[in-house]
Amino acid sequence: MFNFSYDKRVLYIIIAILVAISLTNLIASPTELFKILLGLPGVLIAITFHEFAHGFVAYKLGDNTAKLEGRLSLNPFAHLDPIGTLMLVFLGIGWGKPVHVNPSNYTRKISMEKGEAIVSAAGPIINIILAFVFGIIYWLVYKFAGEAFLSSTVGIIIMLMIQSTIVTNVGLGIFNLIPLPPLDGSKVIMPFLPYKAKQFFINNEQIFYLVFIVLWISGLAGRIISPAISWLASGIMNICSLIL
Repeated sequence: MFNFSYDKRVLYIIIAILVAISLTNLIASPTELFKILLGLPGVLIAITFHEFAHGFVAYKLGDNTAKLEGRLSLNPFAHLDPIGTLMLVFLGIGWGKPVHVNPSNYTRKISMEKGEAIVSAAGPIINIILAFVFGIIYWLVYKFAGEAFLSSTVGIIIMLMIQSTIVTNVGLGIFNLIPLPPLDGSKVIMPFLPYKAKQFFINNEQIFYLVFIVLWISGLAGRIISPAISWLASGIMNICSLIL
């Protein structure tokens, strides 16, 4: 998912500063810190399944790189990037440890470009699927757990955790569909671009990296996609309520 091709030290210093600022604000606000703790299970689930999906689909297309590196696993520790996880927990935008793939190993039934697009799309897609799964779980608990459980401290915490898991999965899915390197969306759109646009995109990849970093660090990326995250999360909850 995230694979920066230049010196990461400067980026990590910036990230450390942002996390430190966020931690300072959280310490001053116990309510916000409690929300962070409630969101941890959702973060683990979202990142783990996202990266697993990349490796699993690549494996199904004929590339066993992820399998050889032990990434075809639902063990969170196989997929968590320390910095990316901290970012997702404290700043709402982050990443997992990138799954390495070798497109030249993909089945010749499709082009390498299409194979890369499919593998890249697998992560965001599984996040949206998980949002629906937890949406159904939420309404099943709401309808059948009983008022006593729902009004209890344990019940309230569980329901909030489920809601947080839904939002986190939607957020990670939408964020990664932004069509800028190094996000999944930059590879998903490749097969649909005209030849000249594709060449321009490839030749100016580093510029697009910088554009993304500016949007990300400035907070513009979050503000741009926040309405989409809220809309989709609410839509999923409404659809799941109608199903049940």
